[in-house]
Amino acid sequence: MTGSHPQSALAIGDVSEQTGLAEATLRMWESRHGFPRPERLASGHRRYSERDVELLRQVLEERARGLSLKAAIDRVVRAGDATERSLYAGLRRRRPELSAHLLPKRSVVALSHAMEDELAARAERAILFGGFQRERWYRRSEQRWRELARTADYAVVLADFPRARRPRDAPVELPLDRTDPLRREWVLVCSAPRFTACLAGIERPGQGNRPDPERGFETLWSVEPEIVHEAAHICCELVAEPAPGLSREIERHLDRVPARGDDRYDVAAAVTSRMVAYLGAAERGGSGTPARSDA
Repeated sequence: MTGSHPQSALAIGDVSEQTGLAEATLRMWESRHGFPRPERLASGHRRYSERDVELLRQVLEERARGLSLKAAIDRVVRAGDATERSLYAGLRRRRPELSAHLLPKRSVVALSHAMEDELAARAERAILFGGFQRERWYRRSEQRWRELARTADYAVVLADFPRARRPRDAPVELPLDRTDPLRREWVLVCSAPRFTACLAGIERPGQGNRPDPERGFETLWSVEPEIVHEAAHICCELVAEPAPGLSREIERHLDRVPARGDDRYDVAAAVTSRMVAYLGAAERGGSGTPARSDA
């Protein structure tokens, strides 16, 4: 270490020496990616911490595994943040531009199935996450999710399962603790190169006496690739405790196979059209809305 400053205030030359990164590279990363984030002295000189050095080394490790620079930085920065325990809360916190809408359960069911049907119709190899709260509610939709899982790269469902399971040709089943915030949430995330959609809903408390189809959920949904990508990464955080290896594997896949944004308007129109059709069939008393009882 050069100079007489403490280890908590490293100069750029010290960081360059410890990481092998040129000083010009450190400045370029900071300018283009906002990483690392050194403190500035009154003189304008940068001062880094030992934590900055550690994070830079982690980025270099991720780059050595094949990630792009942006993907490597994003992963390391996310890992340093507090782990999310709720998809709905995580999206609200990270994407404040999203508007929440209060929807009755029948509308949330219709929207979920519209997303799933459009994914199946496009034959996309997706990453899928589903939150069902209770095992018995997942079992009612299990055949549907088994069909979706056959063509998915990864499919994971969360509910109050007694243990983690990896059934053949079916989604990975991961258990939720009784105190887990996801026990109140409705989760659906579909991330594929040309199809992205996510839905996060949280049930309002105190609805025990309301008819089941009218129970309300504060709901966020989007087909924007960047938002769905964020939702998928939050889901990776949610499964990190029960399945850390799977979480890392899916994260690497997400960063290697990013979604494109040029299909989002087509996806939005298709999903909306299917949702309207489901709701219309339900109003006519038909069977247009398959049974899914996630809450």
